[in-house]
Amino acid sequence: MWFDTGAPTDSFYEVRAECSDVPKTRFKIKAGKTLSERRWKAAFSPEGHLEMSRMLSRIQRGGIHPTIRGEVWEFLLGCYDPKSTYEEREQIRQRRREQYAKWKEQCCQMFPVIGSGRYITAPIITDDGQPIQDPLVLLEANPQKGSALPHDNGDAQDSELSTSNSSETKKPINHPPIDKKEIQWKLTLHQIGLDVVRTDRTLVFYEKQENLAKLWDILAVYAWIDTDIGYCQGMSDLCSPMIMLLEDEADAFWCFEHLMRRLRGNFRCTDSSVGVETQLSNLALITQVIDPKLHQHLETLGGGDYLFAFRMLMVLFRREFSFGDSLYLWEMMWALEYDPDFFSMYEETDSANEKAEGSKGKPKSMHQYGKFERENMKNKIKNGEAPLPISVFLVASVLKEKSSKLLTEARGLDDVVKILNDITGNLDAKKACTGAMKLHRKYLKKAKKV
Repeated sequence: MWFDTGAPTDSFYEVRAECSDVPKTRFKIKAGKTLSERRWKAAFSPEGHLEMSRMLSRIQRGGIHPTIRGEVWEFLLGCYDPKSTYEEREQIRQRRREQYAKWKEQCCQMFPVIGSGRYITAPIITDDGQPIQDPLVLLEANPQKGSALPHDNGDAQDSELSTSNSSETKKPINHPPIDKKEIQWKLTLHQIGLDVVRTDRTLVFYEKQENLAKLWDILAVYAWIDTDIGYCQGMSDLCSPMIMLLEDEADAFWCFEHLMRRLRGNFRCTDSSVGVETQLSNLALITQVIDPKLHQHLETLGGGDYLFAFRMLMVLFRREFSFGDSLYLWEMMWALEYDPDFFSMYEETDSANEKAEGSKGKPKSMHQYGKFERENMKNKIKNGEAPLPISVFLVASVLKEKSSKLLTEARGLDDVVKILNDITGNLDAKKACTGAMKLHRKYLKKAKKV
């Protein structure tokens, strides 16, 4: 299958038989374009140093073969420095696995269902930290649970029920939170559970409760360590592919954690705003520069805040593409945006990674950066502004493509949403990235004139 030109990828992300309306994956494995296992392995020196620039161009042209996707993503997301050796990466991997195990144990001490292979969808405490003595909580956490699937009958809670009470189940109920952080964390657990049973439910992979539980555990641990962001809806969509691509749970956690370093600002909430609103404002600015007539029309309809694009930016087009195509889109975006300097600021406490990044003070070749990032670097010399992410230009390119239809048919925001919803399953990931790059160059050129 490695060199079957045009080979489909749906077989790697099998869809449940009853889900007949799921969009087919357009991404094809193409010889000479898709990054194969053979070419990937050949890119490493005997010591383990990776020639990343060659990989970036290959990924931009044809994506990554599904069998090596997880390993390549770890480099794209900055989990490992390409200049590190096999031995250095193994040290980092082991230390991270140990750290994840410690965090998970902390969570388990507070709520023993963590790490048990189960999850809950019912609230376990009140807003003031008092345990909820609800039979549903006791029953959901029961370790004697059978194999019923939470999404088989559409009732996530009923499918998690059983009738016996175990000492393990009673423990979290009789152990009220001791501080504000623990209260806040426990308040999020049931929401994580509700989102987990709705995430990628069309995939055969999530028919297994152990995989759903793994997703719940990772999101629960992340919510515990990132007290600033905690857990927000949409994170399960971003984490789900990591569970499928990386067998070790700790490795999947760290891949998700590195992705969140890019995106956590989108999830930062205050009493008056959500972080993604900054990107929506940037989207409005781009559209105003590129297509002022469309921007004016959207403002007239009351859509000048561009909230209709909220979902696209929050979960990176997971709803607009098939599962396989969304992964293809992500890796092209990350390859285009790749910046070897981006993650070094987070590794100050990671001594092994510091050692691996011993050469980071040396000037880097422009080819070590993604194509989109190179354009931004040239532009930053002029104005010193922080670059906008490629995801904003992806949304802008979709609006530009639908501009004529929006101008002639949209008479209200409901029409805007309907027109944009019609793109689901009808977008080509490669063309979308190409369109975003063209729009990016056009915007930089026009913005300079303005």
